Amino acid sequence: MRIVIAEDLYLLRDGMVRLVEAFGHEVVATATTGPETLDALLTWQPDVAIVDVRMPPTQSDEGLRAALTARREVPGLPVLILSQHVEQLYARELLADGAGGIGYFLKESVFDANQFMTALDRVASGGTAMDPAVVGKLLTGGSARLGPLTERERSVLALMAEGLSNQAIAKQLFLSDGAISKYTTSLFGKLGISQDDNSNRRVLAVLAYLNDT
Repeated sequence: MRIVIAEDLYLLRDGMVRLVEAFGHEVVATATTGPETLDALLTWQPDVAIVDVRMPPTQSDEGLRAALTARREVPGLPVLILSQHVEQLYARELLADGAGGIGYFLKESVFDANQFMTALDRVASGGTAMDPAVVGKLLTGGSARLGPLTERERSVLALMAEGLSNQAIAKQLFLSDGAISKYTTSLFGKLGISQDDNSNRRVLAVLAYLNDT
């Protein structure tokens, strides 16, 4: 894969470059500011980008805004956001276009190289990869709409939002694939969301619904 890495901290940026290259991928560009990030994303249109939220010059949301702008110019441009905070509004805006190819992880939650690279591959292929802490924040924000769901359906919904397939959810919850299919059908019905064979679109629909103002 061709990857752009946008991170202003040298040690973290260098570490990510070494990591993705160790897995056989090519880092086509790095960026340390918001404007550099936007330029790199539009110039290279990479297979996937890893972007920090807070970058110079103001250390507010330059990286995130660069990613959002780039996705408006190049719909579906795969971006995995790395942040030190759960930015609920940022996640909402990223998911709003429904194009897929989105990931959102907290830096402190990345402990395993293989797990991180699997998430990166998922985003590059147009899927979603969400940190459980981010998902938890999103689901808390939509608690009023989740009222009709049972505890088991909430568990299934949270794992779906992380980007897991029905088979992976079944394995994690020690249930059969058929049981997960029934829970999925039930929770979508209660939330008023139509079924879709594309699991990525279903995840995006759930997150967008729960965070719709």
